[in-house]
Amino acid sequence: MRRGHWPGERRAHWASERAHWAHERRAERLERKFKRFEERIERRRANRFTGPHVVPLAIFLALVQVFGTRAAAYGSTVHPLDETGYLLLIAGPAALLLRHRLPLFALAGALTATVAYFSMLYPNGPGFIAALVAVFSALSAGFRWLTWLSVIVAYTCFVVLVFPHASVARLVVIGVWCLIISVFGEAARVRGMRYSQMARDRAHQEALARAEEERARKEQHRRQVSDERLLIARELHDVIGHHLSLINVQAGVGLHLMDEQPEQARVALTAIKHASAEALRETRAVLAGLNPGEAAPRTPALGLADVERLAGEARGAGLPVTLDTVGTPRALPPQVDRAAYRIVQEALTNVRRHAGPDATATVVVAYAPRELTLTVTDDGAGAPAPVGEGGNGIAGMRHRAATFGGSVEAGPREGGGFEVRATIPLSDEETT
Repeated sequence: MRRGHWPGERRAHWASERAHWAHERRAERLERKFKRFEERIERRRANRFTGPHVVPLAIFLALVQVFGTRAAAYGSTVHPLDETGYLLLIAGPAALLLRHRLPLFALAGALTATVAYFSMLYPNGPGFIAALVAVFSALSAGFRWLTWLSVIVAYTCFVVLVFPHASVARLVVIGVWCLIISVFGEAARVRGMRYSQMARDRAHQEALARAEEERARKEQHRRQVSDERLLIARELHDVIGHHLSLINVQAGVGLHLMDEQPEQARVALTAIKHASAEALRETRAVLAGLNPGEAAPRTPALGLADVERLAGEARGAGLPVTLDTVGTPRALPPQVDRAAYRIVQEALTNVRRHAGPDATATVVVAYAPRELTLTVTDDGAGAPAPVGEGGNGIAGMRHRAATFGGSVEAGPREGGGFEVRATIPLSDEETT
């Protein structure tokens, strides 16, 4: 049977740890990619298109208003353009230079220049475009009521100034167009607010998702740490309990025979030395996993092939043990092999502790096509450990078997003695 350098259960645990670390690395890579994506989005938001630059826009609108008005007024002799008219056509676009920093001042300047131009009955044309841009800029900046108030005041001033020279129909049409332009600007403002709220909600949801993922990762790490501690505690319980039981028995024998049979006392002391060395070796192998940088133990993992040696130790401690194998022995997965050995070890430890000095034990390892059965019986007359309230021994055996979908039954036998029967199912891959 092939052996690994690590005990089977610890190898399975470290395989799980490696999978967890690989998952964490993948999660970190995804988080870095997502963070870079967010940074690109933020840069795009910071550099998002908010319209042309103020200086080119102002120059362009000034040219449009001046040359557009001249083209519209070509051939007209009614109040032709003069220096004041040109100055007013240029003043509106010039006020737009402040539309990002001081949108209300830009609005006031553009509206004043527009109202003054048309109130002085200069030729009609695109001289209102600067005021239109200023209204949209002020609404987008969030100055809703001040913008509406400015538009109303500007229109009122225009009506008061031109009423004697303009028809009511023309004034109504101009008022309707002012209302339409303001409504379109309000719609743009609402849409911008909605998009901003959607972006904030999305950022909040992403932050919550990252926090939940971090919490789940920490919880999984805590669970793995707890499982690791439980595994180490169970290993130490089995190792220390078994070998201290041997040492206790051999120490009692040595004390009893020290004066009458010193040679037998020497044998007992040799057994104590061997048991303590074995206990130290196995404890070192268990605790080595706590330091990933420490070299792995070079001794092979314990398994059912070591049950014969385990039985020999029990016989050396004064407990006759008979070992039987039913079926054809075959290689088992390392973690199953390890768990089966620990179950037999703990069962024999319980026999030494509770079965009495004259008890004998029988260990039967039965290989079936789809399950492994371990039976440890004794004919002792001592009081067994309470099954329902037993210490960590029987509970540990049940936990080991349950890890692989198996079970452990423990209880008194008819006619005296105690029996522990463990059944571990084997999958198709494990039976090949």
